[in-house]
Amino acid sequence: MFKYFPHTQSDIDQMLDKIGVDNVKDLFAEIKPKLICNKEFNLPHSHSEHELRQHINDLGKKNSVLTSFLGAGSYDVYSFSAVSALTSRQEFLTSYTPYQPEISQGTLQYIFEFQSMICELTGMDVTNASMYDGSTATAEAMFMITAQTKRNTVLISSAINPRIIEVVKTYAKYRGINVETIPTNDYSTSIKDLKNMLNEDVAGVIVAQPNFYGVLEDFTEIAELTHNNKSLLVMNTDPSTLPVLKSPREWGADIACGEAQSLGIPLSVGGPYVGFLATTSTLLRKMPGRICGITNDIDGKRGFVLTLQAREQHIRREKANSNICSNQSLMALSVVIYMSLLGKSGMKEVAMRAYNNAHYLHDQLIASGLFKQVSKKPFFKEFVIEFNGKTKGLNEFLLKENILGGLAIEENKTLLCATEVRTKKEIDEFVRLVGEFNVR
Repeated sequence: MFKYFPHTQSDIDQMLDKIGVDNVKDLFAEIKPKLICNKEFNLPHSHSEHELRQHINDLGKKNSVLTSFLGAGSYDVYSFSAVSALTSRQEFLTSYTPYQPEISQGTLQYIFEFQSMICELTGMDVTNASMYDGSTATAEAMFMITAQTKRNTVLISSAINPRIIEVVKTYAKYRGINVETIPTNDYSTSIKDLKNMLNEDVAGVIVAQPNFYGVLEDFTEIAELTHNNKSLLVMNTDPSTLPVLKSPREWGADIACGEAQSLGIPLSVGGPYVGFLATTSTLLRKMPGRICGITNDIDGKRGFVLTLQAREQHIRREKANSNICSNQSLMALSVVIYMSLLGKSGMKEVAMRAYNNAHYLHDQLIASGLFKQVSKKPFFKEFVIEFNGKTKGLNEFLLKENILGGLAIEENKTLLCATEVRTKKEIDEFVRLVGEFNVR
């Protein structure tokens, strides 16, 4: 079975004849020779790809590239050139949806690989073919737990990203679902309040790991309380942290969802990103979208097909849990290639770099005497810290120095982030500039 139907030489000859040129090179004849660079580039040796990009940006004085210490759901991460090169290969390009497996093997295979990798990260049994983003994936998880339990109230932690909460509430409004927010205590989900809010109408509880404030929460008691109430636990998680953290399944979650932008998808004015949604085999039939599976073709060769499409196009509309019928296929492919290039050890190294960078930044800011620690809770790659001045003024000053500062949580508290791409030099410069601002 072919992964794709390539153009034959006869196809190419017919197209060239129709266009009126002799060969493919003639298609580029309009490019003036003086615009074509045929000389060697004056580039340094022994640089990593990321270092080389920084070097070129430094040379380009007209390019204003910000050094980001802002997270809050969108992260400055490594995005290998190999990813964009491989996603452009014709094996993966098709105008067809995957309903016809005989002409969609490339698409079906990488979706299958995406599902397999997400399952391995989350510890779940099954994943669908990807979601639009982490917010809508969380909203779809809400639909799943209400459909499974036949209950109408969902509790969501206030320690989740506010934008996700807004999307969940928007989705819930038009389904008549009651969404209540669980207060926080020390930048974590309040277990005391959760106990008071659980009742026989609660379908499930939605939490985040790491949460919006960067805190790593202990969900042992929350999972126990939720399941004792015959409710389901949904965990929104950053997949880039899972190579070194307990998986959602290990915490006792019934559904894992979230945003996979941190897996090599570059920042691009808010998108496109790629969500994921994984669950146990018990909830398989409640999952939206499509699930790809592996089989054998008529010749006994390995092939890939859509094995589950339980949505309104294929079943009675009133029984459909979702009308999601597409996926972020290109973004899912990018994630697959990114994780394949890194491998298990590389994924762990990237996660630990982010962890170490964030903790180095935190410790240096505390040591400067200009900041105070606001919580002793463990964090991963971002944290809330208290500044001895106004964060708005600090961020405006940093922006003039081509640095994107943290997110202002309160007048004097900021949410800062340091991912794997931040260098010691950049972090030290950030701390120095904060000190310069303070003495002004």
